[in-house]
Amino acid sequence: MASLSYRDAGVDIDEGNRLVDDIKPLIAKTQRPEVIGGLGGFGGLFAVPQGYREPVLVSGTDGIGTKLRLGIDSDRLDGLGQDLVAMCVNDVLVAGAEPLFFLDYFATGKLERQVAARVIAGVAEGCAQAGCALIGGETAEMPGLYQPGDFDAAGFCVGIAERAALLDGSQVAAGDVVLGLASSGPHSNGFSLIRKIIADSGVDLDAALPGEEASLVAQLMAPTRIYVKAVLALLKQQPVHALCHITGGGLSENLPRVLPEGCAVDIDPQAWTRPAVFRWLEQAGGVAADEMWRTFNCGIGMTVVLPEAAAAAAQQQLEDAGETVYRIGRIVEGEREVRYL
Repeated sequence: MASLSYRDAGVDIDEGNRLVDDIKPLIAKTQRPEVIGGLGGFGGLFAVPQGYREPVLVSGTDGIGTKLRLGIDSDRLDGLGQDLVAMCVNDVLVAGAEPLFFLDYFATGKLERQVAARVIAGVAEGCAQAGCALIGGETAEMPGLYQPGDFDAAGFCVGIAERAALLDGSQVAAGDVVLGLASSGPHSNGFSLIRKIIADSGVDLDAALPGEEASLVAQLMAPTRIYVKAVLALLKQQPVHALCHITGGGLSENLPRVLPEGCAVDIDPQAWTRPAVFRWLEQAGGVAADEMWRTFNCGIGMTVVLPEAAAAAAQQQLEDAGETVYRIGRIVEGEREVRYL
């Protein structure tokens, strides 16, 4: 009987090693002074930054969701890694924490090096935007578990904050203003519904919506916006009471998570113009208004809650940092709910 190898079983160790060589330059661009050592160890090493009196570590993990399916089918893989990072670092940011380091997990049936490299390049780009180091990861080749050409990815992030500066929503009070930071599109949420609408409508994904220049697929696949650097700078200058990352569940489900007892929020949907891609989803899918609000971000990817007296200065600072910002609502007395005016 002929001798069998791991490659005969569908796992190519040499191809995995070549992938590591391919991505080393990308990872090098994300490094921070606290990183100890390089790739190749059994664990990534990271020193706790100096200057904290009572540091608290804040962790987050997430995936890309079924946006992966649309990305694979349309060969738009390059922004998926940024989606992965954004979903983690924006969550960590909500606690007032600075993302420190990131790890990724890429799993597939048969490793296609160029595909994996495109995704991981997006991870490195996202880490650079967030200012966190990509210190390790795992590439798993698992024949028999994935269909040819398919893969999945997960991300893991750790951040840090001073205990006294943690944001938990307890300072939110009636009269506070809610600022909304524009999203780049659906981000990485609601794609099971998006894909059903695409299938049922028979739309040409490569065509642009009326009045738009970018194709529909380009708008749907726009990488999730990373708000870290602009918001961390804001936290140093303004009395922010709460942050909220608008992910699955939209404004309706996420904003109540940062409200204390006795507070609700009034949102004015006329305060911003929903991007065309959301109007198309609503119309093409016949999606009810309340379902739109609790499924998609509808154009707002992050909210900032702070006192009325600081709102104008905060909005200006965020806009100077490159964000598009709207005053979308106000905190009122109530029972931890979102009310649309």
